[in-house]
Amino acid sequence: MVKYKKENSYEKLNKFEQEEMYKYADEYIKFLNAAKTEYKCVDAIKSELEGAGFKDISCFKVLVPGDKIYYINKDRSIYAAIIGESAETLGVNIIGSHIDSPRLDTKPMPLFEKHGMALMKTQYYGGIKKYQWLSIPLAMYGVVYNESGEKIDVVLGEKDDDFTFVITDLLPHLGREESEKKASEFIDPENLNVLVGSIPDLDEKEDKVKSKILKALNKKYGITEIDFARSDIRFVPAFDAKYIGIDKGMIAGYGQDDRVCAYATITAMLNLIEEGKTLNKTAIALIVDKEEIGSEGNTSMNSMGFELFMTKLLRLRGKESREDLLQTLDNSYMLSADVSAAVDPMHDHLSDIQNGNIAGCGISIEKYTGSGGKYSANDASAKYMSYVMNLFERNNVNYQLGTLGKIGKGGGGTIAYILAAKGVEVVDCGTALLSMHSPYEVASVIDVYMTYKAYKAFFKG
Repeated sequence: MVKYKKENSYEKLNKFEQEEMYKYADEYIKFLNAAKTEYKCVDAIKSELEGAGFKDISCFKVLVPGDKIYYINKDRSIYAAIIGESAETLGVNIIGSHIDSPRLDTKPMPLFEKHGMALMKTQYYGGIKKYQWLSIPLAMYGVVYNESGEKIDVVLGEKDDDFTFVITDLLPHLGREESEKKASEFIDPENLNVLVGSIPDLDEKEDKVKSKILKALNKKYGITEIDFARSDIRFVPAFDAKYIGIDKGMIAGYGQDDRVCAYATITAMLNLIEEGKTLNKTAIALIVDKEEIGSEGNTSMNSMGFELFMTKLLRLRGKESREDLLQTLDNSYMLSADVSAAVDPMHDHLSDIQNGNIAGCGISIEKYTGSGGKYSANDASAKYMSYVMNLFERNNVNYQLGTLGKIGKGGGGTIAYILAAKGVEVVDCGTALLSMHSPYEVASVIDVYMTYKAYKAFFKG
């Protein structure tokens, strides 16, 4: 009989696993630094998949066991699958994560000049503490479609440049009035304006600094001011992900919610190929967008993108009816691969410790999320909880059973409820983070590695 005990997982790893854990962590850090937006994530994941022999689903006329496919939904979501031996209508194994993270998006017409400085207006995306975005180095990422319909990738202020961007903050001597307000109120979101320049264009009579910035952007990218309305420009933290601590026991970096789970999902799938084993059930990875704003929009889990992908997959497997799709979903298992909150040692009064997630104790399984009286929650069945827990125990995956804080203190949502509404058996299962939704989130190296091990075990079934 297995006795559940929450304990640090490091002592359970042999020397080989400890080495593998840090090899995995090294590559994960590289991914975080290379993929700071959903666009960059899709590009990076596509490259990894194609390198492992995956092909766009449009390349196939029929699918047979062992085939490896992917489908990109409007450049901001990507789905991948390895076809298994059994019919999909008997069920598939799905892991779903998201690649959007809290950030600052530019407004449609963002650039303005004031007091000899050029700034860009932003609209924050997702749940942030606004004060955390002041006085930190920011990088500009995005895509622009010019009047000819040409796609232009923009990256400015990163390590390849000798400049960065920043939102200025008041000195304490002048900020006393703001300091007396609630943290959620003392920063007007309309003042989250990013400083982008200060040198005047001597050839202009008005808006000289703004003109200088526009000319620089036009020279580098061929874009004009109106092209901002044809863009998806984001400001994200410019600093790199790194190990934390003398012992390198943790990883800090922007966007770990939820790229830690997205990366584990894809690497688990790629590892199955390296092992050369044929799967019994088809394995499907869902890497989606827009989770941080409620899964709205045509690249989110709520969009028709996933259903279109599954319809294409089933048709190539000889199944074309609506009933085939519904039967497949009804018989399928899923891990909603999203992060959870780790117990913060400085704020542990907000957590039910017995049901909290302790950093270093393994991947977190959460039977339900939501808030209050389980509102907006998926609540995994007892039978499915038993299946997942037994699966992890058989595969030496260290896990812990957690919740998102004390009742009335915490709460949150994932994409779990969306697939559950389609009949899929779903449970939330991901890495616990400290400083979640901040510009520099923190995860245990052990938990990052256990997330990968858990997802690989799940795909294998």
